[in-house]
Amino acid sequence: MPTPGNDARFDGAVAALYQSLLVPLIFEPYAVDLAVRLARLPAASVLELAAGTGVVTRELAARLAPGAQLVATDLNEAMLAVAQAQGTARAVTWRQADAMALPFDDASFDAVACQFGAMFFPDKARAFAEARRVLRPGGTFLFNVWDRIEANDFAWVVSDAVAGLYPDDPPRFLERLPHGYGSAATIAHDLTSAGFATQPVIETVTASSRAQTPYLAALAYCQGTPLRGEIEARDPTGLEAATLAAAEALAARFGAGPVAGRIQALVVAITR
Repeated sequence: MPTPGNDARFDGAVAALYQSLLVPLIFEPYAVDLAVRLARLPAASVLELAAGTGVVTRELAARLAPGAQLVATDLNEAMLAVAQAQGTARAVTWRQADAMALPFDDASFDAVACQFGAMFFPDKARAFAEARRVLRPGGTFLFNVWDRIEANDFAWVVSDAVAGLYPDDPPRFLERLPHGYGSAATIAHDLTSAGFATQPVIETVTASSRAQTPYLAALAYCQGTPLRGEIEARDPTGLEAATLAAAEALAARFGAGPVAGRIQALVVAITR
């Protein structure tokens, strides 16, 4: 029973666990990578899409040139509330916004960035066209997406463990969405459909994911992502049992802890 209506649902409970557990588990290395790449660009104004709880925002605020303007947006107000509560090294303009209908004028920004958000856009070409529209000529659109789930150890083990609890109706959120847009050819096609005339530069970046215990990694995925909603849709009382099953599978594969596994993403850059 896929639940596409909940695929982008990051309510208060999910947002809090996302920030406390999932951000350090898998997002921080790529946030630094993306911010370093952006800081090398001659960008006086940067728009961030799908900022989530602000892991990239905080890195950008610390690394962008003095005086550079930073605007961070997300569709989910609960995520933005957590992001704003974390604080930033410089002033940031926070806006609730839909990436497919951005509330900004044409050619408003020197760079547009997005960390692990493109997979959630219902119409990716439309969202990319919006990013292109608000970019100034010569500006850069820089984003990353997760590679296939088999290249991301913890996500793969958790997804299979939870699916095994519901063999007639397996929850496949992790495989379907976060890890469902890892094709360089598809990304390039969508960017062309969005009106970009140049070819994207797409780089595979591998890093390490670490957790003190298998349970903390399982908790991050099962309760700090919309996988939580898929589990509860199948069994309203089954969330903790699913988390424990995922933890046991992680322990069987990686040991009792601390645990480490591979994470892998595609980093995409294209100019307008």
